[in-house]
Amino acid sequence: MRYDVARSDLERLLDGEPRYRADQVWRGLHQRGLDPEEMTDLPKALRARLGEVLRPALALVAESESDAGDTVKSLWSLAGGRRIETVLMQYHDRVTVCISSQAGCGMGCVFCATGQAGLSGQLTMGEIVEQVIRARRRAEPRRLGNVVFMGMGEPLANYAAVWAAIERLHDDVGISARRITVSTVGLVPGIRRLAGERLPVNLAVSLHAANDTLRDRLVPVNRRYPLAVLAAACREYTEATGRRLSFEWAMIAGVNDQPSDATELAAIARPLHAHVNLIPLNPTPGYATRGTPAAGVQAFRDRLEKLGVNATVRDNRGTDIDAACGQLAASAIAAPANLTP
Repeated sequence: MRYDVARSDLERLLDGEPRYRADQVWRGLHQRGLDPEEMTDLPKALRARLGEVLRPALALVAESESDAGDTVKSLWSLAGGRRIETVLMQYHDRVTVCISSQAGCGMGCVFCATGQAGLSGQLTMGEIVEQVIRARRRAEPRRLGNVVFMGMGEPLANYAAVWAAIERLHDDVGISARRITVSTVGLVPGIRRLAGERLPVNLAVSLHAANDTLRDRLVPVNRRYPLAVLAAACREYTEATGRRLSFEWAMIAGVNDQPSDATELAAIARPLHAHVNLIPLNPTPGYATRGTPAAGVQAFRDRLEKLGVNATVRDNRGTDIDAACGQLAASAIAAPANLTP
C-alpha cells in the first residue's frame, strides 16, 4: 500500500528514471499529500504507472460532521474488511487529528465502545500514516499541526507499526515530535521502550482510577501492571524525555468522582508533575453508568487544584456523532460521505 512503501522500495520502483524522480514522488506523497495522478511534475505515463502500484490503503465509507463542521469523523474501510475511524478537530488556534492504531481494541476498558467491540486487527505503519495525510488534506487551507494516538486501539500493543509511523510523520511529513501524543492504558513495557526512543513524543496515560481495586475493574490491564509499577514507568519516561506526562480521567458518576478519588489521584499525579485531563464520560451502548454532571466535574477539578495538581476539563467534541473520547466503534454513521476529493 502507498505509505507502507519504504524509500528504498520506491527507488527500485523508479529504476530507469532520473534519480531526482524518487525525491519528487516522496515529497509529493508525504509533504504535499498528493495522489500519484496529481503529481503534474511527473510524465503522464509515470503518473499512471505509479497510480496502479501506490494504491491508497483507506477507502472512505462515511463521514459525519459536528460543531458547525469543525469536528469531522471519518469511517474508513481497510483490506480484509477491517474498519477504523479518525476524528479531525479544528479549534481557533490549532488543528488536531485523532487517529487509530488498531481496528478495535483488546484492552477491554468497560466504559469504552471500542473496547466493548474487541480487537479485529493491527494497522500497518502505512495505514496509520495515511490517516494523517487524509486529515491534512481535509483540513486545508488550515494547517494540521497535532496528531494524537487516541482513536481506536492501544498504540503500545502495536508498537512496531506505531513507532515506524511516528518516525515517518516526523521525518517525512514534518510533524514535530512535540505535536505528537501517544495514549496508553498503561502497558508498562511499551512505556519503558518509548522512553528510550530518539523522538520525545508526549505520553498520555488513561488512568481513570487511582486505587488498584477500582482500576482492576475499569481498566483490566491494571491486573498485569498495577499502579505502583505504572507510576514507576511513567517516572522513567519523564526523566528520560523531559516531557510532561498527562493522565486522562473519564468522570463516571458515583464511581471515580468523589473527594477521596481526587485525593488518591493527586497522590499519584503530584510527584510526577503530571497534568490531568478530566473527560466527562461519554455514553456508550455497553456501559449504563452516566457521566458526572458538569458541576461535579468542576468541583473535582477545583479539588485537584487545591491539592497541587494542574487539571483541565476536556472540551468534548462530536458527542452527537459518536466521535468523542471512548465512543469510536467503526459502525455505519448516518450522514452519507462526500466522496469528492
